[in-house]
Amino acid sequence: LEWKLIYVGSAEDETYDQLLESVLVGPVNIGNYRFVLQADPPDPSKIRDEDIIGVTVLLLTCSFLGQEFIRVGYYVNNDYDDEQLREEPPPKVSVDRVQRNILADKPRVTKFPINFHPENNEHGEEPPPLAENAIETNANGEEPLPSPEGPAIEH
Repeated sequence: LEWKLIYVGSAEDETYDQLLESVLVGPVNIGNYRFVLQADPPDPSKIRDEDIIGVTVLLLTCSFLGQEFIRVGYYVNNDYDDEQLREEPPPKVSVDRVQRNILADKPRVTKFPINFHPENNEHGEEPPPLAENAIETNANGEEPLPSPEGPAIEH
């Protein structure tokens, strides 16, 4: 399994995304597992000034043999740590005064159907359905209502 932690630097342009961590885990048997994934924060010099303040997304993805099967998205709000700076932002972003608030209790989970048994393809079985059949759920396994603000997580 390959786990990736990605910071979305711009909702409009994937070239500003930053891979914060990539870890290979396995082999693993079927079951439930817990692990801690630690990563350095995103490099603000690789984010456009207009995208540093505001809402973005942190993505945790997992792939099996190159096939992404789950994506967990967390909304992230970046704002100044001082009320006066929030009300009257400086012309140039003061990165050292920006704080990040990750909405960790409200993840958006998208599951993609994949082929977990690629050896079966040698026997003429059909490949898995495409990503347009992905199912998005919230932390309770329910399909969430669309978010009224912030970028989409289908990055």
